[in-house]
Amino acid sequence: MIEGSLPRLEFWCELQCPDCRTALDDVRELRARYGDALPIELRHFPLEKHKHAYAAAEAAEEAFAQGLGWPFVEALLARVEDLSARGTEVLLEVAREVGVDPEEVDTALVDGRHMLTVDADQAEGRAIGVKGTPTYVIAGQRFDGGQSQDGLLERLVAAVEAAGAAGATRTA
Repeated sequence: MIEGSLPRLEFWCELQCPDCRTALDDVRELRARYGDALPIELRHFPLEKHKHAYAAAEAAEEAFAQGLGWPFVEALLARVEDLSARGTEVLLEVAREVGVDPEEVDTALVDGRHMLTVDADQAEGRAIGVKGTPTYVIAGQRFDGGQSQDGLLERLVAAVEAAGAAGATRTA
């Protein structure tokens, strides 16, 4: 594949969601298969049923601002039960563990500097029919992973390949 010939994959995620932790395996596999040719963007869709999901999304945005977003997301998803039990304390611990400035994360949670990003993601997600997490969007196709992860990776690969082939045809 030609670098940049693949469309962006949006990974609609909720950082207190056990299904999103499982979905991270598919994201890792897609990264391993396509590398930088497939841009993967984390999109936030915190669910009301998870008390700390919104703060986790804000903390993740601060981690991305500091250049360590994906390491933060992966480490936090590995601790969803801990986040459920202990909340903000876990966000700061994870930040420290991956090299994100925990004081900046704490300040970001207080001053709300990333609220607009999280709110915009939620609004866009609702507008395109995201109802739960994980959900993937690639080349205008939505794949809901919350019901079942079975076969999802294969369907995502097929969509990536089809979009890549269409992109290569248009640019040839």
